[in-house]
Amino acid sequence: MTTQQHTLLVDDEPGILTEVSLLLASSDIPGVATISDSRQVIRYVREHKVSAVILDWVMPNVTGAEILQSLTVEHPEIPVIVMTAMGDVETAVTCMRQGAFDFLTKPVDPNRLVASVKKALQVSELGQQNRKLKDYLLADTLGNPDAFAGIITTSKKMRGIFQYIEAIASSRLPVLITGETGVGKELLARAVHAVSGVPGPFISLNAAGLDDFMFSDTLFGHKKGAFTGADSKRDGLISAAAGGTLFLDEIGDLNLASQIKLLRLLQEREYYRLGSDLLLKSDARIVAASNMDFAALRAAGTFRNDLYYRLCAHEFRVPPLRERLEDIEALVDYFVHQIAAQQGKPAPRVPQTVIAALQQCRYPGNVRELYNMVHHAVTCNEGAPLSVADFPGVAAVPVRAAQPVECGGNALFSVFGRFPTVMQVEEYLIAEAMKLTNGNQTQAAELLGLTRPTLNKRLKQERQ
Repeated sequence: MTTQQHTLLVDDEPGILTEVSLLLASSDIPGVATISDSRQVIRYVREHKVSAVILDWVMPNVTGAEILQSLTVEHPEIPVIVMTAMGDVETAVTCMRQGAFDFLTKPVDPNRLVASVKKALQVSELGQQNRKLKDYLLADTLGNPDAFAGIITTSKKMRGIFQYIEAIASSRLPVLITGETGVGKELLARAVHAVSGVPGPFISLNAAGLDDFMFSDTLFGHKKGAFTGADSKRDGLISAAAGGTLFLDEIGDLNLASQIKLLRLLQEREYYRLGSDLLLKSDARIVAASNMDFAALRAAGTFRNDLYYRLCAHEFRVPPLRERLEDIEALVDYFVHQIAAQQGKPAPRVPQTVIAALQQCRYPGNVRELYNMVHHAVTCNEGAPLSVADFPGVAAVPVRAAQPVECGGNALFSVFGRFPTVMQVEEYLIAEAMKLTNGNQTQAAELLGLTRPTLNKRLKQERQ
């Protein structure tokens, strides 16, 4: 379960605390805590997970300068935005030198304050993701392995994707998943939802083949009487996904008119139902997926650049099955037992010869294609171990006898009369280097890429 980003607002004037809190809440910056007594700030930050601090500079008891200095030392990862009525250059320079993220002069311009806070939260989020990724790389662990239990894999590439998903779990920015048909993009989208720990549901919409009307009506809904046949109100899937995740599959097929509406939803978190002028808000996280090449789509003008850059705040590519052949054995074993249980029969044994043959296939349909192949084989099986013949179109891998190593044409063989050991090669190279340099150990060491003491040590070992 992840926590929402948490902003701390510190000012000794209650009116400013109320005004700024309302401004941030109306600008989609939730989770704002306020403190009017500056003596409580450091203890609060130690006890709570704070993503950003908005700090008044001139306060009684503990000044903003003292708090900034403490935060910079104890919590350098937290961006601090300073607000003050002292708009002189010297104060601004002092704040920035002490580590402030931004410096705003009272009365603060609301637009600039909101922009500064959003940027600070993004910086904080990126820092948190980088720290998580570093921890994962060093420890090679997963914090929430149950979220990936339905994805059968032994691939390091896939494990890297799992770790990336956990690193971006706390973010509410869109996620774009690319990869060929059948690689499991929806399974990973569900994993993103599960790891995020959001309370709302996972709602899926396939955009392939939808015209603008169908897409708008399905996603945004409509008002009663909006068009002929609209006998009742429809809330739409974006409303159903409130507090959760909306998965837009085959997003590359979306027409340009629908792309503009989706862009507004991503930019403003706002939308209109068909036939309604009531502006609605959405807090659903958008996860999109496509098997298309977005660089080619954008170059052809069929997919908007601005929409793409909104969607790919977090992006990863799922490798095709042919790039993770180590998963074949685990997937086949899982599918065999699953399908046999569904059909009420014992699971047949799968010899290694079958796995070796399946690992030679290209799988244009990826995991989905492999599942269909195994389903056919298990369905037709009557209790005997599976064989390559149970998989139409799959060729057996010929068993080749081990061949003797031919060394006659090798340069080392011509020198030693046989294939030498590493020690023999080393002794030969040292001897040749000493000959070429007329016994000069310094020059011989340079030729061999050794230090003089190391060469001297090797020569002594040869004499013993």
